[in-house]
Amino acid sequence: MTILRTNSENQDFVLLIQHLDSYLKITDGDEHAFYNQFNNIDVIKNVVVVYADKKPVGCGAIKKFDKNTVEVKRMFVSSYFRNQGFAQKVLQELEIWAKELGYKKCVLETGKRQLEAVKFYHKCGYHVLSNYGQYKEMENSICFEKKI
Repeated sequence: MTILRTNSENQDFVLLIQHLDSYLKITDGDEHAFYNQFNNIDVIKNVVVVYADKKPVGCGAIKKFDKNTVEVKRMFVSSYFRNQGFAQKVLQELEIWAKELGYKKCVLETGKRQLEAVKFYHKCGYHVLSNYGQYKEMENSICFEKKI
């Protein structure tokens, strides 16, 4: 396993995001267009890509939320590589990076229908908080936070 810190122009990240968006189009259903408008990668500067045998298998990113907080975005691991620790490595690297940049907390949003993701964030020490920002009125959204 190799972990790379990069940016949103990384072509392996772009490819993984295409797979993520295809997956989310199915799980989000009619709400996909709403969620998708908040997932543009051109505003993301801090990206982590994880590799297995030099093949990109997972990714994640952080984006400034406020002066003390980053938002975790675009977390994804290819289905064949799930439940093997790749997502946890990506998230840990993002948290370390955020801390190095002076942030104190991570927040994120995921869909309630994404049961694996909800379970994963609980396992990684994230706690549910009231839906924030554009997700306040979204019944399918669940937001999390973690102090780092």
